[in-house]
Amino acid sequence: MSGSFEAPASLTQATGGRGGGMAIVVVGPSGAGKDSVMAYAARHFTGTDRVVFATRVITRPADAGGEDHRSVDAETFMRMKRDGAFCVSWEAHGLSYGVPAEMLQAIEAGGVVIVNGSRQALPAFAAAFPRVKVVSITADADVLAERLARRGRESAAAIAARLERRPGEADCGLDIETIDNSGPLEIAGNAFVALLNTALGAGGTSLVGQKPVG
Repeated sequence: MSGSFEAPASLTQATGGRGGGMAIVVVGPSGAGKDSVMAYAARHFTGTDRVVFATRVITRPADAGGEDHRSVDAETFMRMKRDGAFCVSWEAHGLSYGVPAEMLQAIEAGGVVIVNGSRQALPAFAAAFPRVKVVSITADADVLAERLARRGRESAAAIAARLERRPGEADCGLDIETIDNSGPLEIAGNAFVALLNTALGAGGTSLVGQKPVG
């Protein structure tokens, strides 16, 4: 991931240097395809600089699969947290997750930051960022079961137990939009791309292509 974020001159001029950006926090159950939908959008938005795809810091091995992330051990994570390296951090499934503090700078500069988040951390996102929209990626239960089985990380019983759990809605007054990713990736991917273009238009500039930034 990049060490810092510096607003490009075009962005600073368009926003007058004021904080007109927003965070889009993507949530959803395992198997819903959050990473795939975000990767689809990142490929679509290549070539300009007003969208930032955040690279999370996670206490998970770099070769564990899934999203591209910065891998650190627990001690390093806690030191980074104490030093103010994260604008949002949380614990889940025995791991620690952190969103680099420079993502807040990107939003304050007028950018749109996409973060792979967690429902339980939504209050922290609401507290950290001036504007937040939540995108919930979902899929039918049978589709989730098939994808989880294909992944091969859990037994059939563990998958069934996971699917029986219903995530609680975070009571933080955030704008939440749902995208169904039960079918072909292009359908959900294009819906997410359209949502990002709407967010960019709301910020004062309608853009066609963006560049993912780690």
